[in-house]
Amino acid sequence: MVVKNFLLVLAIGLPFSSGLVSCSNQVKAKRPVSYHFESGRTALLKDGLAYAPRNAPTPVKRAIAAGNRLQGKPYKWGGGHARQKDSGYDCSGTVSYVLREAGLMKGSIPSRSYFGYGKKGEGKWITIYTRKGHVFMTVAGLRLDTGGPGGESGPLWKPETRQVRGHVMRHPAGY
Repeated sequence: MVVKNFLLVLAIGLPFSSGLVSCSNQVKAKRPVSYHFESGRTALLKDGLAYAPRNAPTPVKRAIAAGNRLQGKPYKWGGGHARQKDSGYDCSGTVSYVLREAGLMKGSIPSRSYFGYGKKGEGKWITIYTRKGHVFMTVAGLRLDTGGPGGESGPLWKPETRQVRGHVMRHPAGY
């Protein structure tokens, strides 16, 4: 198992941790994720689709476009991992798809691997919230999640507030 994980990590270019992750040196999320539109700073949500602020960097605009392509796809355990374009997506498949389409990672990784992705803490444009067994993200202030408040499953833009107890924040370098 360790050799298989090592080869996967080498293939996608992440630091190898043999599946063991320490949260002691991570930045834990303290306040709930809540959405409120601010012109020029946050994505606009209209009829289930997100619209990037004009001044957002190109990778952020690509991330929002990728998230829009996932709207209406069902939750599918393991979805988005074996195939990049899948019939459904799980939480880590969703985040991997969006980051990959934005040019911010290669391949896909399971939720536990996001503890080592990018940089510690909240990002300016993109923040990944990860805990054991689940990961979701915000892009330009709007949450993309397969779970949490909102009642529906599958990757959706969700304006509802979500509690983040137990989640660690990470972000792509520079974003």
